[in-house]
Amino acid sequence: MFGFLKKQFVDVIDWIEKPGDLAWRVPFEGREIQNGAQLTVREGQVALFVNEGSLADTFESGLHRLDTANLPILTSLMHWDKGFTSPFKSDVVFLSFKEHQGLKWGTGQPVTVRDAEFGALRLRAFGSYSFRIAGVDTFVERVVGTLEGVTVASLEPQLRAAIQTAIATALGGGGVPFLDLAANQQAFSDRIRVEVDKAFAQWGLECMSFYVESISLPEEVQAHLDKGSSMRVLGDLANYTRFQAAEAIEAAAGQGGGSVAGIGAGVAAATALGGAMAQGLGTTAAAAPAQPAEDPIATIEKLHKLVTLGALSQEEFDAKKAELLSRIR
Repeated sequence: MFGFLKKQFVDVIDWIEKPGDLAWRVPFEGREIQNGAQLTVREGQVALFVNEGSLADTFESGLHRLDTANLPILTSLMHWDKGFTSPFKSDVVFLSFKEHQGLKWGTGQPVTVRDAEFGALRLRAFGSYSFRIAGVDTFVERVVGTLEGVTVASLEPQLRAAIQTAIATALGGGGVPFLDLAANQQAFSDRIRVEVDKAFAQWGLECMSFYVESISLPEEVQAHLDKGSSMRVLGDLANYTRFQAAEAIEAAAGQGGGSVAGIGAGVAAATALGGAMAQGLGTTAAAAPAQPAEDPIATIEKLHKLVTLGALSQEEFDAKKAELLSRIR
């Protein structure tokens, strides 16, 4: 990554960063930088010369020749004459301004919030974010220090902790009911990003994007919500029972050839189903109004019409007619 001249003087300095790299300190290991050495700073990088822990000269992307003309601050600090030609010592730190994307975050423990509809809720949330270095001085002072290098992986636990704190702040002060969070997910993500950006700024970082991909409740709470949703879908029990009765009559008519016995069985099944549902929901079915006394003669006339229409056989009509006539005393 860099070459050495004889006597172990550094003549070429550059950095080929790898994915996930944020900062790298050039390991001179007691060697000195040759006056007039070549410094290559690639696109998206910056090279910093650090003298006794203080930032001196900064080099943006490009090819640079290191001499007193290009190192004005370091020259002043070291009291070099204009004719300086000897090798010199200095810490050189490379930083990458690349945006690091696709990083995942999640709430390790549920966040307790006060919901407008359900009261106290324990929520979990998951998503992704990206960041980059924004404040050079702050990042070098608060993060790099004397480290040989800094990677995204080494910072992630610290960043995730800051994100969880920001989420608790956003959820606690948002005032948006849980059931409305999905509809306002983009606005919710933007609100959390503001809080995350404030936390990242203390390390010289900038949150470039922040997404909330899912918000969930504990399983037992979600099960109760699912039950409530099922009841709202069913709606009024009486209407549901009538619908089931109509379905049962149609099915029985198809299986029993439209006979009175088949239709009666279907009605009975639908009635029983409605009663069972009412009991399961903890309600007492209202007593059915008393039916008026059946007129056997009128019923026989109706059954005869069914024989004429072909909906009832002659044998079924004769059996039902004998039963009805036996009731007349």
